[in-house]
Amino acid sequence: MGPGRGRAAAVAGLIGAAALLAAGCGESRHANEQRPQVSTRVSVTINQNEVIVQPVKIAMGPEKFQEIPQNQKHPEPPIKTKAPLDVTFVAANQTPRDVRLRIRGTKAESPTVFARSPGIFQVNLPTGSYVISAAGLPGARPARLTVGSYRASSQNDVLLP
Repeated sequence: MGPGRGRAAAVAGLIGAAALLAAGCGESRHANEQRPQVSTRVSVTINQNEVIVQPVKIAMGPEKFQEIPQNQKHPEPPIKTKAPLDVTFVAANQTPRDVRLRIRGTKAESPTVFARSPGIFQVNLPTGSYVISAAGLPGARPARLTVGSYRASSQNDVLLP
């Protein structure tokens, strides 16, 4: 093997090693990227006459009542995204009938919320206005819920998975 062939083999080996090193370097996700928002909780009370939603507006800005206690008085960094908001509905059915919550404006419907029992379900809601009614309770006046475009990062929330 002459000096030219040895050099060519060495250069080819270095190019191959550099290509393998470049392919294996880095991660497509970076540790300093914004984390997704924690699910926003909405309370729903179902009685004979009406469905009550509290709060009636969400994602209009930082959620002051949704913060984890150790993070109070610290700003929530916003996320620039058009992703739907993850909403957890916590329902209390105060009627003697089993019902399902229906969210008009989307095709979401809760599992059965049994008579005089609690229920919980999650749904992703884009920015917009929604009407929440109790299927199986035709006399109950529906409630309105407005979802804004603000999304906050859970970047500052410690002890989250």
